[in-house]
Amino acid sequence: MYLHEYQSKQYFARFGIQTPPGKIAETEQEAFNAAAEFGVPVVVNAQALDHQRVFRLASTPDQARAIAADILAMTISGVRVGTVLIEPAVAVSAEYFLGIYGDRGSSWLMIASPEGGRDIIEIEREHPQTLCRETIKPFLGVLEFQARNLASGLNLPREQWNAFTQIAQNLYRCAVACDAIRAEINPLSFTANGDLIALGGKLVIDDNALFRQTELASIRDVKAEPQSVVAARAAGISYVHLSGTIGCVVSGAGLGMATLDMLARHNAAGSSLLDLGGDIQRDKISAALRLILPEAQSVLFNIFADKTSCIEVARELLAAFSTIQAALPLVIRLAGRDAEAGRAALEAANLPLLSTAATTYEAVEAVSKGGGHVDFSG
Repeated sequence: MYLHEYQSKQYFARFGIQTPPGKIAETEQEAFNAAAEFGVPVVVNAQALDHQRVFRLASTPDQARAIAADILAMTISGVRVGTVLIEPAVAVSAEYFLGIYGDRGSSWLMIASPEGGRDIIEIEREHPQTLCRETIKPFLGVLEFQARNLASGLNLPREQWNAFTQIAQNLYRCAVACDAIRAEINPLSFTANGDLIALGGKLVIDDNALFRQTELASIRDVKAEPQSVVAARAAGISYVHLSGTIGCVVSGAGLGMATLDMLARHNAAGSSLLDLGGDIQRDKISAALRLILPEAQSVLFNIFADKTSCIEVARELLAAFSTIQAALPLVIRLAGRDAEAGRAALEAANLPLLSTAATTYEAVEAVSKGGGHVDFSG
């Protein structure tokens, strides 16, 4: 679960990380009022869950109102901006990046860079030599020597090392307490007074921990999420939007990654990846197809049946197809128990040019060449 920047910084403040005072505004008049209260200049910052940075400096309350009106009319990553954050402008002399991430291999990984204000992916791509890393053991937390290693790598003045150490340790504490899988301060900035302050922030919460993070679950902004993501969550489907043309429906995350990798080797790419998990039922299949259809030119089902028979999976697939009014190329790979019988059941349905496959390679090769054209409309 993604938090808005203002929500992330509210949690940072709870753990002793200094952040600017701020007010959220959902209308241009609220932005005017906040700017008048703070005095000027102020920063008007769009709040989008993908944390794409869109902000402008306003020198008067009237200017803040006009900027807020412009930003609230924007669409970012397919979602209309519903909230802006108004904060007093802060004069800074340097900006840094500090983030901590859940890592299956090392438990936690803390990364710092002097290239603050940039996304971590951009930093790693364009300035990898600036990245400083420390592996954090969960039973020890951020040790002082580790924070000082990062501070040294950032070329921070030595008199700021203690302050930086406290921020690094508090960021770790915040991530653990919130069950975050990603926590970033970006930028972490030097003010004119020589203080370190979190001007930007990002928290991403582990969805699997929301059952115990009731407060965080209660502030989820569903309106700011793409409707496809909301619909997938309601159907119990893991959904990832991609930029290709082939809708991929799989029965497991590992199988999904292998499918996308193999598509790439065939110079093809997924438009979306939907993971049904082990519960391959017609309602979930129908929901997956409804999510895929607006953005895909063809569909690949890559199903490994381990909890049920492929014959039953084939029945569920055909029942789902009967509820969908659409026509598009379709390739189905079935593997697992009774796989041959399951594929035979699909072929016996006589859907026009339906392609079946026994292996992922065969399925990817077929769909990358256009697959079969299946008219679901009957």
